[in-house]
Amino acid sequence: MKLHTLISSVLAAGLLTLSACEDRMDYKETTQYDKDYISEDFDNVMGLMTAVYRYLDYDFGNSNYYGGIMLSSATDESQYCTSGSSIDYFFDGTWSPSTPISDMWTNAYEAITYCNELLDEFSGLDFEELQWNEDYESAYYSYQNLQYEARWARAYFYFNLVRQYGDVPLKDRKMTASEANSLSRTSAEEIFEFIDSECEAIKDSIIEDYTDLGTLSPSDGTVHNGRPDKLAVLALKARASLYHASPLFNESDDQTLWAAAVADSWELLDYATNERDMHLASTYDCLWAYDNYQSSEALAEILFNRRVGSNSVLESDNFPFGVTGGEGGNCPTQNLVDAYDMQATGLSIDEEGSGYDESNPYEGRDPRFALTIAKNGDSWPSSAGVALDVTYGGVNGEPLVGATPTGYYLKKLLHGSIDFSSGSSKTKDYHTWVTFRLGEVYLNYAEALFNYTGDPYATTSTYTLSPVEAVNVIRARAEMPDLPTDLTASEFKTKYEKERFVELAFEQHRFWDVRRWKEAETYFTSIKQMKLTKNTDGTITYTRNTISRNWDDKMYLFPIPLSDIMKNPNLTQNEGWE
Repeated sequence: MKLHTLISSVLAAGLLTLSACEDRMDYKETTQYDKDYISEDFDNVMGLMTAVYRYLDYDFGNSNYYGGIMLSSATDESQYCTSGSSIDYFFDGTWSPSTPISDMWTNAYEAITYCNELLDEFSGLDFEELQWNEDYESAYYSYQNLQYEARWARAYFYFNLVRQYGDVPLKDRKMTASEANSLSRTSAEEIFEFIDSECEAIKDSIIEDYTDLGTLSPSDGTVHNGRPDKLAVLALKARASLYHASPLFNESDDQTLWAAAVADSWELLDYATNERDMHLASTYDCLWAYDNYQSSEALAEILFNRRVGSNSVLESDNFPFGVTGGEGGNCPTQNLVDAYDMQATGLSIDEEGSGYDESNPYEGRDPRFALTIAKNGDSWPSSAGVALDVTYGGVNGEPLVGATPTGYYLKKLLHGSIDFSSGSSKTKDYHTWVTFRLGEVYLNYAEALFNYTGDPYATTSTYTLSPVEAVNVIRARAEMPDLPTDLTASEFKTKYEKERFVELAFEQHRFWDVRRWKEAETYFTSIKQMKLTKNTDGTITYTRNTISRNWDDKMYLFPIPLSDIMKNPNLTQNEGWE
């Protein structure tokens, strides 16, 4: 596909309504004609950046490599309703370089190629022939910012690559195919340093706030809230620093890396809350509402989002089996359910005095449970207007093929008002993936400061919020009691990991968190299900069931696709995947 043809098609899609389709864009080195064409006006160059944004990842199931299945179903977070899908490769022993599962390697490097193309070929243009246009000043201002957006995007894709593969080739300029296919792998340490240095270099140059451009705002009122600004740069820098400091990439527990992670998360918290007047959204569920991309309440917490468009694939994939149009989908595990504390006491269900009742297991739990997971008896989706029956033999339960194997269905991220019944007009809705949000940053900060100091209650003259206090900010929004004031370091670590599990459920963190902690033996070797049986007297018997899963330590990192190893004689394979 010629690049100028690509640009025309991308422009038709529009910058702020990025298509959810996954068309692969075949890259070709541009000819002089193509470069001249793209350089004719702002929109053509902006279209090149739009092409990059189409590669930004999101995990609504339909968006990635697993055929409608979320990455959560490769973890202890959920189980897919039927077996035999590609997600099973993660734990059934069939994963290999020839069946690499993910196409992140290809996608990320294609996007990086576009970034390098824009930076090397389309920076420094003046569009002098357009200077008398009414919007020239505004358009030129946005154009000048593209170099920083491209550097942010390139760093973002390198973060995705390094967390997945470790050492990867560093392609930081436009290259021929033969050059690119002769690169050796750059160490993960250097990749993290590249990401950090890029973010540091552009954080004060990129547009600070796309929603507040003053006289340089487009005359048509367009608000570019789908493009990265300073918040997105600081968010990427902070997340990458946390990963860099984590055991998977910091085997020697180098405390300077934890210090950097603390500093980066604190810088972001300080900037977001003090200079941008941001705060946690008042309600947890508004973050995934259909209008989250324009809701002032949701945007008070969202640092960067990825617009997906208006569709209903997420709902059809994950609405309960037995509901019109529902396919069962990614079913939350009992592992996740057990992570929700009791609201009245703030204690875990296995702690003495928690108030947990095995015969009434869902009563009095953390409110985030009801906003994330649909259980037996819930009216879900709201459009159906009937209570779920996931008991054995129930209309939404086993032994029906496609019914939940865990006893639960997914609610978070989905829009329950969508209705697939005949004659309904509410069959699709807007979906926006939240890439970075303030809630994650409080948790990142808590983890980094705890690992740096070893003390859950530590503060300094600079870092005035202790790890426990940072976690309590998250719990307060959920109307949960504060953590106890006498936790040991070990106890805090357990409660922190559980809090992160609950708060960030189905936001594509669990898969990577357990890997960077190197705790797969603890979390990924089994999942728990709940089997519900309705008794003749109307009561329900709850029976736990454990399913074993395979784990091999080589799976902390992905295999590099065999097809790419064969193209490049200098490309080595990850340990254990040879």
